[in-house]
Amino acid sequence: MKSQRRFGKVLKALAPACLLSMAGVCAAQPWPAKPVTIVVPFPAGGTTDVLARAVATKLSPVIGQSVIVDNRPGAGSTLGAALVAKAAPDGHTLLMGAVHHTIATSVYKKLPYDFQKDFAPITTVAIVPNVLVVSSAKPYKAVADLVADAKTKPEKLSYGSNGSGTAQHLIGTQFQMASGTALLHVPYKGSAPLATDLLGGQVDMSFDTITPVLPFIRDGKLKPLAVTTAKRSSVLPDVPTMQEAGISSLAIGTWFGLLAPAATPATVTARLNAEIVRIINTPEFRKQMMDIGAEPVGNSQADMVRQIREETEKFAGLVKAGKVTVE
Repeated sequence: MKSQRRFGKVLKALAPACLLSMAGVCAAQPWPAKPVTIVVPFPAGGTTDVLARAVATKLSPVIGQSVIVDNRPGAGSTLGAALVAKAAPDGHTLLMGAVHHTIATSVYKKLPYDFQKDFAPITTVAIVPNVLVVSSAKPYKAVADLVADAKTKPEKLSYGSNGSGTAQHLIGTQFQMASGTALLHVPYKGSAPLATDLLGGQVDMSFDTITPVLPFIRDGKLKPLAVTTAKRSSVLPDVPTMQEAGISSLAIGTWFGLLAPAATPATVTARLNAEIVRIINTPEFRKQMMDIGAEPVGNSQADMVRQIREETEKFAGLVKAGKVTVE
């Protein structure tokens, strides 16, 4: 009995130390300890969603955990970003961010996060050209035809975007400034509902990324008039650039990349960068991107930080010139 009581006292004395030791083991638990979620701030079907799912499919077997895509659309991509900014910084919640977020910084008067301070960039996955498309039922054969018609109908022709403050919104604004036209802006929550209305004639045109509209272009349901990047797209080689079509001051593409909450351990973001860049550089993934009109990137974390800083500054000037604001 005495030995049992003595043993019990020893266990009681050791208990706190054991608990501390277990806590240390838990704290040092290697990443990932559970499924990883990639938040997409747009509905399913758009370019952001397509790229996120492509990465998720390849990343899951590499890290030995499920990678879940969670669509959280709204407020021009800022609702999903706000969710990730407030998430636990443990590498289990990521954001598929895009150029839209560098624009939103200047467009929205109040945001619940600072895109440059509250996120840790991982890598840019791809850059996708935007393309001016109209329904094939429209009579326009070139950008000049559309511009000429728009000038006779101020604010009668409409263009859809993925939301106020997105790249499509800003490209539409720049297009009007450069062409001397006045168009009606119709914001949507994403590419899928926009494409539906574009095909149905409820909206006259869009400046969406190539990926969601490419199947309709190939089917002959949508007509591409010009791409918005400085060079032609490899999947639409016969479609001129805006500069070639006479809109010389317009050259914008849309980038998409992964970010984590700012306080995520550097070891985790570094591993994510290494694994995802390796995936991006595989022939299979690169072909998958090229097939949907995307140009794969896979840059360093430092390069993505620099890219975000420079584009935030650039778009601040464009937003000011176009007087684009969102409450």
